[in-house]
Amino acid sequence: MLSETRWQALWQELGGPAPAGSHAELCAAYGTADRHYHSAAHISACLGHLDRWRHLANDPALVELALWTHDLIYDTRRQDNEAASAERACQWLEQADLGQHAPIVKEMILATRHQQPPQSSDAALVVDIDLSVLASEAAHYEDYEAAVRAEYAWVAEPLFRAGRARLLRQLLQAPALYHHAPLAALWEAPARRNLQAALTKLES
Repeated sequence: MLSETRWQALWQELGGPAPAGSHAELCAAYGTADRHYHSAAHISACLGHLDRWRHLANDPALVELALWTHDLIYDTRRQDNEAASAERACQWLEQADLGQHAPIVKEMILATRHQQPPQSSDAALVVDIDLSVLASEAAHYEDYEAAVRAEYAWVAEPLFRAGRARLLRQLLQAPALYHHAPLAALWEAPARRNLQAALTKLES
């Protein structure tokens, strides 16, 4: 369960009221049965990492809002989940008369598409935290891979394996998975081990 108290406190820190019904909308979105990984548990894990690494953020409240909302819209048949999630987050900021923060939050959420290097330190922190699961212990990482497969249950196995292998190779070819030095020191090596093991399994 995502804490309503924490959600309300975040908006107090931002300087405006939480939009009416926003917490219920979050819980409904992240609680659907087809979200095997991109669920409330993922958001809670991201917020837990932020609690530890909050000192790395220039604007912790905006980083937190981006983490809360970055997977608000998630449908494996869509290509615009991050853009749609960013749009909803920005609508909430406008409703709270905090629209001046919308461009920054949008940038951070769009960075979780992982298609190009993040353009700011805070966007990099959001990206790093979003990818923290890659550095999990091996058994937990295998659970993550299984959960992603379940979210794409509608995709035939050969097509899924080919697409997933392509994504893992792209990640392994990146010069660095993590951008903030303290996180890279902890997570880069185990993440690469997990990715390589998963790729080997897919290609076997």
